[in-house]
Amino acid sequence: MDFIKKKWILIMIFFISIPKGIAQNPLVTHMYTADPTARVFDDVLYIYPSHDVKGCTENQGSNGFCMPDYHIFSTTDLINYKDHGVKLDQNDVPWGQKDMFGMWAPDCIKKGNKYYYYYPGMPSDKSAFRRVGVGVSDSPTGPFTWEKDYIKDVQGIDPNPFIDDDGKAYLYYGGGKGTGALKVAELKSNMKEIKGTPKSIKGIPEDGYREASFMFKKNDIYYFSWARVNQNNYEIEYGISDNPMGPFNYQGVIMPNIGNGTNHHSIVEYKGKWYLFYHNWSLSNHNRLRSMRADEITFNEDGSIVPKVATLRGIGTPKAGDLIQLDRYNDLVHAKISLLKEQYGKGWQIDHIKAYGWVQFNSVLFEKGKQNKLTARISSGSNGGILELHTDNPKGPLLAKIEVTNTGGWDNWKEVSASFINQTEGVKNIFVTFKGPKGYLYNIDWIKFE
Repeated sequence: MDFIKKKWILIMIFFISIPKGIAQNPLVTHMYTADPTARVFDDVLYIYPSHDVKGCTENQGSNGFCMPDYHIFSTTDLINYKDHGVKLDQNDVPWGQKDMFGMWAPDCIKKGNKYYYYYPGMPSDKSAFRRVGVGVSDSPTGPFTWEKDYIKDVQGIDPNPFIDDDGKAYLYYGGGKGTGALKVAELKSNMKEIKGTPKSIKGIPEDGYREASFMFKKNDIYYFSWARVNQNNYEIEYGISDNPMGPFNYQGVIMPNIGNGTNHHSIVEYKGKWYLFYHNWSLSNHNRLRSMRADEITFNEDGSIVPKVATLRGIGTPKAGDLIQLDRYNDLVHAKISLLKEQYGKGWQIDHIKAYGWVQFNSVLFEKGKQNKLTARISSGSNGGILELHTDNPKGPLLAKIEVTNTGGWDNWKEVSASFINQTEGVKNIFVTFKGPKGYLYNIDWIKFE
């Protein structure tokens, strides 16, 4: 265990220094992150995910997952995500089994001036499949003081705390099939104990496996959501109520199945918009190595949630200095997407690029006087071609043009720059167009302007 722990600490330290601004979907690529719970504290958005790794033995892990610890991330622009490092290692759980790699979905909430971090763990007394523990801190990123014992009378996974407008706090949790799979209990004022007996959540479908409880409130409506395995595999669904403990009126699907082995989500408002955080395994091509993602969601006039199809583009508005991952496109013509083959970082590239094609990437912020040079990370094993940056449409105003030559091979990357020809302001949809002779022209990793 010491070797594995030290190895992951070294990897984490190395990747904290990766280039900023690389996040569209998935949000981070230097490690695998799942079960993202997003919270807003003092105008900063924090994400509390779980952490998937490789390397478990046959006797380690749980249900095929290998999850050793918890990290915390923060952002103020939904583009750059700061990794605050490991906050709880599996072997530091006071009441937990050792070396089990079973640290599943956590959550954190603020009450008063304290932050309460809830997490499921495998108890050393083997009294349940999972128990729920809690830690307390003066900061949303810790350090946390971990309670020496788990919360009594709570057995299950995916703890989700919720504090109502009247100050009452609740804990949602659980997973399984049949009646009573998902539960809720009111928390005492100390946030470390529950009042009375947990209650089964009523009014949601009872068929299929259900997990990933998440509660939020909007316009006096309580929205309770969960992930369910049904005939369409994992879908994120929800119900509404006028009471935080239900019963809930089933409303349908928030996000349909995205070909995932699992899905786990949270929903949060930030700077006037609502976002759905979830996970996907397209980065690793392995359903036990997942990556957190996010997309904007909207509501109908009656309060119902407009179902959301997962996107590559994700969220956030890149600006001067941020890396723009064009492979997280809104539209792509005469090109394809592939995983990067090199050790630079885990991510994708645009390749098989042909003339008269383009990639569209929406919502990029141009600030007056702050973009004077376009830089692209390019590779080419041919004679290259021309890369042009337009706004509005593929033939819209031309901002910059880069001449690409052979870089020494399709996997030999170089950063190529050119000065801006024209300027623009405001949030624009950009189109990077491809020009050149027949055949494949070049590959693109990312672009930026500065």
